[in-house]
Amino acid sequence: KEGTMLQNCQPKPTYINFKGKILNDLDKHWIQLKYNQYYGRNEQPSWKYQFLKHGSCCQNIYNQNTYFSQALRLKDRFDLLSTLRRHRIVPGSGYTFQEIFDAVKTVTQMDPDIKCTKGAPEL
Repeated sequence: KEGTMLQNCQPKPTYINFKGKILNDLDKHWIQLKYNQYYGRNEQPSWKYQFLKHGSCCQNIYNQNTYFSQALRLKDRFDLLSTLRRHRIVPGSGYTFQEIFDAVKTVTQMDPDIKCTKGAPEL
């Protein structure tokens, strides 16, 4: 189905903990909020989970380093927080689903896959 994110493809890849520059880049730009910095950098649970779940579906195109390098480039290209700010969408006020949807679409040029979660903190 178009627009559905691929996940858990076979064969399952092997994850190798990052070291060096890419580790520093990930630690700075893909923060593992669920864990303290020491544990996150050493055990890398969030990055490992994402790679095993989604990276498994492109391993014939991207190795682990390329997968994450590309993800960081896309993050910079489609900077969600900057996009929302440009559309005057900032934390502390209420916004409609459509306002957020339209703001994101100005950058992606496609309908974003946005979901509302009941009980989630407001943006």
